[in-house]
Amino acid sequence: MKFSARSKISHYMKGKVLITGGAGFIGSHTADLMHQQGYEVRILDNLSPKIHNGELPRYLNKDYEFIKGDVRLKKSWYQALQGVDYVIHLAGKMDLTPDFSDYARVNVAGTANLYEMIVKNRFRVKRVILASSQFVYGQGKWQCKKDGIVYPKERYETDLKKGKWDPVCPICKGKIKYLSNTEDVVDPPNHYAVSKYSSELMGLKLGRIYHIPTVVLRYSITHGSRQSIKNLYSGALRQFVLWILAGKNIEIYEDGEQLRDYISVKDVANANLVVLQSKNSDFETFNVAGDEVYKIKDLAKLVRKVMNKKTRILKKGLYRPGDIRNAVSDNSKLKSLGWRPQFNEEGSIRDFIKWIKSVEDESLIARGGKMKLNKLLPGTRIASS
Repeated sequence: MKFSARSKISHYMKGKVLITGGAGFIGSHTADLMHQQGYEVRILDNLSPKIHNGELPRYLNKDYEFIKGDVRLKKSWYQALQGVDYVIHLAGKMDLTPDFSDYARVNVAGTANLYEMIVKNRFRVKRVILASSQFVYGQGKWQCKKDGIVYPKERYETDLKKGKWDPVCPICKGKIKYLSNTEDVVDPPNHYAVSKYSSELMGLKLGRIYHIPTVVLRYSITHGSRQSIKNLYSGALRQFVLWILAGKNIEIYEDGEQLRDYISVKDVANANLVVLQSKNSDFETFNVAGDEVYKIKDLAKLVRKVMNKKTRILKKGLYRPGDIRNAVSDNSKLKSLGWRPQFNEEGSIRDFIKWIKSVEDESLIARGGKMKLNKLLPGTRIASS
């Protein structure tokens, strides 16, 4: 399936940008911004049934050239890379399902296919932007009064069952204070994070060897319209909104004190644009993170406020083994390129709620929707992020 580009500003085009996963949440917002800025947009997407039901989303601009394909297939890359100046590689497998090999095939091999096709076919790609995740940091960086900067490993389920949520110093076993993540140290905590970090290494190493300018962006938890309702990876905002729409109480996992930073999808799209246009970004890694830090319980309160509901917020001590305690990233490096977050979390929540209410899916919102919404609610050990 392919649309021809029909942009009225085609003679002012700054170049052709390929956006993989461009029919999705971050991809479609990025496509819209690139188009507004005068770039010709081509999208490669497999229209995954889990996200799109195999169909083009109605919000996708028909001016964009669309190629239905799969990043695991070299023939899809070969077709999509023809005449492309820039690549924003967003397509990936997200979640924590136990089909481990799929994460390697999509996230790692998919990235390897991109560079292989560029090199073998001598495509003149000026810059590649690789989407990664804040969760490559794992438990992150902490401060111990006795032992200084430490990097605790995974939390044990025996401790989680007892309500011991915070990690301890790996040396003295004492209390430690959380510090925000900078780009220098990573410790992927699960197979998804390992696959994203492996994709980073693949792109940066091959990019340097074959002189393909490459940039890695580690997105924090991203919120806004077009976010998948079906995908559990969408996190706490999705869960809280669905609970309220279904007439249920919000259930806070752990003790609700987990720290997160959230970023608007509009700010993420702008970060993609900024690094695409900056030569100072070549072969660098940047956090794309918000300026404010939220506790999970405070996000729940904000959702309740925006939806004007008196829903109870319950703490049941639920948890998911392997989840990280805090996830906050330092965005100062990206700010050095002139980027700044411009949209606040309340606005992102409003955009998401408006989006959900506009979805034309009888299984969600139409008659009987409250009953069927329950099928999309998390189980007792799904984590909030």
